[in-house]
Amino acid sequence: MASTATTSKAKAAPPAKAAPAAKAAPAEKSKSKSNTLPSAPPVVAAPAPSVAAVAARPLPSAPKAAMVLTMNSHKKYAGLTEAEILKQSEADYMSKEQLAFFHEKLVELRGQILHNATDTGEHLRDTEVATDPSDRATQEEEYTLELRTRDRERKLLKKVDKVIRMIDDGSFGWCEETGEPIGLARLIARPTATLSIEAQERRERMQKLYGD
Repeated sequence: MASTATTSKAKAAPPAKAAPAAKAAPAEKSKSKSNTLPSAPPVVAAPAPSVAAVAARPLPSAPKAAMVLTMNSHKKYAGLTEAEILKQSEADYMSKEQLAFFHEKLVELRGQILHNATDTGEHLRDTEVATDPSDRATQEEEYTLELRTRDRERKLLKKVDKVIRMIDDGSFGWCEETGEPIGLARLIARPTATLSIEAQERRERMQKLYGD
């Protein structure tokens, strides 16, 4: 009996089941993403517009002036003030009343220019030359400035005479380049204007492109 017990005890115990092998973890995806920003597309410079294209480019329409009055807005020319002229309808543009208004305004401007020229001549003749060198330098500077002003007025006088002739032949108030109305507000502010605002801006733009 003892040997039987011993034999049974001596029987090897069944081998322990091996623990299942851990499943291999899937390869970790690379979390490192490229931090490089996508490259910007190359900048292609637009071709420069030609001179003809710039000249033909339409200009934005100028805002309609409501009441553009000058320092002489209270004065009446041909029985009308500037405010009364501006209130007239488009159908009255360059009517006999308006032409008479601008004619008197221009004649007055012409008289002022001639009066200033006369005063300048008398002033230069009557003024004695200063003996002190510093006073003489100041005097000469004043003379130069006055003569430059008279020279500008001399050129303005030619424009005034031209515009008065345009009133007589019926072409006053219309753009010399486009034939469109110059506009009452512009003529009141600048009676010697012969171009509309759009045509004037176009001419200045062409002068910048081509030079004087």
